Amino acid sequence: MNKPDDKLLEDIFRAYYDARRNKRNSKSQLRFELNLEENLIELYNEINQRNYQVGRSICFITFVPVKREVFAADFRDRVVHHLLYNYISPLFERTFIEDCYSCRKGKGTLYGIERCEHHIKSCSDNYRHNCYVLKLDIRGYFMHINRKKLYEIVMVSLNLYACRVAVPGKRWKDLLNYELVGFLIKEVIFNDPTQGCEMRGKKEDWNGLPHSKSMFYSEEGCGLPIGNLTSQLFSNIYLTKLDNYVKRILKEKHYGRYVDDFYIVHTDKQHLTALIPQIRHFLQEELGLELHPDKICLQCAGNGMPFLGTVLKPYRIYMKNNSKKRMWKHLMEMKQGMHTMPLHTWQATLNSYQGYMTHLKCFRLMNRIKNIKNMPMM
Repeated sequence: MNKPDDKLLEDIFRAYYDARRNKRNSKSQLRFELNLEENLIELYNEINQRNYQVGRSICFITFVPVKREVFAADFRDRVVHHLLYNYISPLFERTFIEDCYSCRKGKGTLYGIERCEHHIKSCSDNYRHNCYVLKLDIRGYFMHINRKKLYEIVMVSLNLYACRVAVPGKRWKDLLNYELVGFLIKEVIFNDPTQGCEMRGKKEDWNGLPHSKSMFYSEEGCGLPIGNLTSQLFSNIYLTKLDNYVKRILKEKHYGRYVDDFYIVHTDKQHLTALIPQIRHFLQEELGLELHPDKICLQCAGNGMPFLGTVLKPYRIYMKNNSKKRMWKHLMEMKQGMHTMPLHTWQATLNSYQGYMTHLKCFRLMNRIKNIKNMPMM
């Protein structure tokens, strides 16, 4: 029987406050808070005694921005995800390259767009010379992550960094309970969310969803649930091998990646063409992944580079048309429901969109959004 661990209890309470941020008033969260202290203490005891098991997930289909299968963890499992994330994220942040943009503090889609523009400008000498962009994608990435291989990558990295300095005067092994962290990692990675999951929505929602994008058709031992905080972190860790291969082995200076969407910029088109079979072979042999054959794009950067909902052209960045339509549709739906929506939510949404668009060339759309405040209530 493990001894009481005051630090673990403190960490669980901190993880709870992190988990409830942006999840207020969800049914799972409200149910958990009905007996908050009792549930947190029970969760603490399960983790401290190494009896914790991942609970039942909710499975549903989202249609925006594209059709995806999502597994939403129960709130108590979200607390554990934040607990594990708080433990290991600072360590793995040091292993990621600068041009890994997804799900990282201080980065994200806007940072990725700006870095992509920087690479194009740098490679073309500020558009004085032609350069080319090779854009690649991994087929059904989350559904094809090998959980055993992922676990090995994570644990090897943890052991490798154990004796390295985390903060002045302390090493990682002094800050982390490696046995506890290892237990949580194993429980989260090897959990199969399809077992006993609660299905939400209609059966027809799954019609047309490729098998490569559904965990119900994943190979045994493969797949991470889209929607979990830990899945976002683990997805970056899994592809760190690819990042290092492209940067250290292939020596590609102008490279960037957002989840499974990555690009390489170079002045020689033939050079980029020759990289495709090398990267395909590496992904298959080292990570068990496959390049999407229909999403291989090689074009002159001056003609426009589509990336993360935008199109990058010389000295300007536009929002893609489907992104504009999706944004406007969202605003109209919110406008119709304003009578049931807090005013600050509506204003925050408008401000968020306007703030994002200040970085792009879309003045007409910005003016339309400014005028929307004067539209009659629908």
